[in-house]
Amino acid sequence: MTKRTLPLLIIFILFLKFAVNAQEDKGASKEERLVTKANEQYQNYSFSPAIDIYKRILDKGYTSADLLKKLGNSYYFNADYNDAAKTYKRLVVEYPSEITPEYYFRYSQTLKSLGDYDDANTAMSKFIEMTSGDVRAETYKSEKDYLSDIKKNSGRYELTPFKYNSSYSDFAPSFYKQGVIFSSDRDTGNLARYRHTWNSKDFLDLYKVNVDSVSMNTVTKFGDKLNTRLHESTSITTADGNTLYFTRNNIVEGKYVKDEEGVIRLKIFKATLNGGIWADIQELPFNSDSYSVAHPALSKDEKTLYFASDMKGTLGESDIFKVSINDDGTFGTPENLGSNINTEARETFPYVTSEDVLYMSSDGHPGLGGLDVFATKIENNKFDNAIVNVGEPVNSQMDDFTFIFNEETRKGYFASNRADGQGADDIYALVETIPLKLECEQEITGTVRDRISNEVLVGATVKVIDENNEEILSTITDAAGNYSLVIDCYKGNFVRALTQGYVPSEEYLEKSDAKPKIIDFYLERDKVTAGFGDDLAKLLQLSTIYFDFDKYNIRKDSELEVEKVIAAMEKYPSLKIKVNSHTDSRGKDAYNLWLSQKRAESTVNYMISKGIAKERLQGEGFGETKLMNTCSNGVKCSAADHELNRRSEFIILE
Repeated sequence: MTKRTLPLLIIFILFLKFAVNAQEDKGASKEERLVTKANEQYQNYSFSPAIDIYKRILDKGYTSADLLKKLGNSYYFNADYNDAAKTYKRLVVEYPSEITPEYYFRYSQTLKSLGDYDDANTAMSKFIEMTSGDVRAETYKSEKDYLSDIKKNSGRYELTPFKYNSSYSDFAPSFYKQGVIFSSDRDTGNLARYRHTWNSKDFLDLYKVNVDSVSMNTVTKFGDKLNTRLHESTSITTADGNTLYFTRNNIVEGKYVKDEEGVIRLKIFKATLNGGIWADIQELPFNSDSYSVAHPALSKDEKTLYFASDMKGTLGESDIFKVSINDDGTFGTPENLGSNINTEARETFPYVTSEDVLYMSSDGHPGLGGLDVFATKIENNKFDNAIVNVGEPVNSQMDDFTFIFNEETRKGYFASNRADGQGADDIYALVETIPLKLECEQEITGTVRDRISNEVLVGATVKVIDENNEEILSTITDAAGNYSLVIDCYKGNFVRALTQGYVPSEEYLEKSDAKPKIIDFYLERDKVTAGFGDDLAKLLQLSTIYFDFDKYNIRKDSELEVEKVIAAMEKYPSLKIKVNSHTDSRGKDAYNLWLSQKRAESTVNYMISKGIAKERLQGEGFGETKLMNTCSNGVKCSAADHELNRRSEFIILE
């Protein structure tokens, strides 16, 4: 496994710091003095020497929860996930009561980097159990099948190693004219005092290469005055090539500047091309000596600068921010992109394409291990669309970052510290063969009906409302009361049906798997006007309650109509009705009177069995005394005509 050589450009709370030798306690044991020395190195972010000392202490049989935490973190921040996993596992087993949630999260990340997803999910479940309100926990809970989702997005890119990689660290490509700028520590080879003690590697400079011109395919330092004896990295140029934004350690007039804790932070600088020379190098006004600002990216119109920082308002170890670039060259106030983008972990290395797709690297969103590359569509200057893992082969179990992409050519680059690379970090060229799907479309269909009468409602409006109560889209029902919508299933949505004279109804849809869904709406009238003696069946537009010849039990096809009357009585608790039942003229009059009474009683008893109080119901049979047509005794009629007389009415009493 390779070790990443540029973690200070990824983890923002950790930057170059010169060690201060503490006076040893003469009464302390040898092991205790070694722990003190290791902790000093750890606090100074000099993880490579800290690891060496911690290992010596462990070999002597001395251990503690604090020692294992710091050793595990030292491995973790150096991307040595194999040793990090072993150390975190020992911490979990030996000191379970002294572990905070963050260690379970890092343990899960290291296990994923080793391909052990089952144990990683177990550790993540423990992390979720111990946290409340953590963005990462909520995201993992809502995306339990994240591995299958990543698999769906995989296989969209063809990769080839960047032929200008070295045996050192090469990363942070950015488009520049016909070629690229990138960062490397390939030939800084300066005195050891300029070597970063995080990982005992040299410092980074900017390089350029014209990758499309055979005659110019030579790697050279970029800009005579840009590179210093500290770090320069992650750059972006304007479309005309005349303005450069880049990341550098905090340095003023050739001297590094440390914060109150002795840490040299990162800052974004701006340079202007003048006569072929990069000049007028100045730091941006929202930089600070007390926090880091790095990894610049520009919007298509070059009026917005995106960057990563751990400034005040950061949700995690580092967040993505944006700031407006005014016409006069001044800058607005930095804005955090919010909790949909940023988590309590690391979000960094932003890049925005010409089609407003934001790419970034994160280990807070569900991924394969380490830093993964994610994408999201920026719409109306908002950042609430789905965050999509771009999948393999761009993402791996190791760290994958500094992704850039040209929408026109469908080509780009990114960097990774995967094991098959030439150096510690390597750049890879990519070609997108299948467009990345940033949308999740789900078809919603259904019918809108009157809840009581079951009649379809033509011209009813069906809307989609997002979780911010903003209307996304709407349609109306057709002549059959049907509607059809396509929604974004990466988000939660409310589907709402409404029409004049009815109470609106809605259903909430969570994030889904995009399978078509049917939602039928049954709307209640907002007002029912009726009075004594009115037939509720007519008011509710019920189909006739029919009975079979010489029978008084309610037919199955009539139960639905009676249920509508029951629904109305449940809605209006003061409503009392009388069931009037009738027969046709066939048979003896006295028998028909008895039969109709039984039909009235049967209807009333059915309603009582469904929960309607018997005090609210009456029933009376009228036999053949109130025929609907001329089919009286002796008149020849069809079966259908006779059926019209075998009916029940629901007369309002109160």
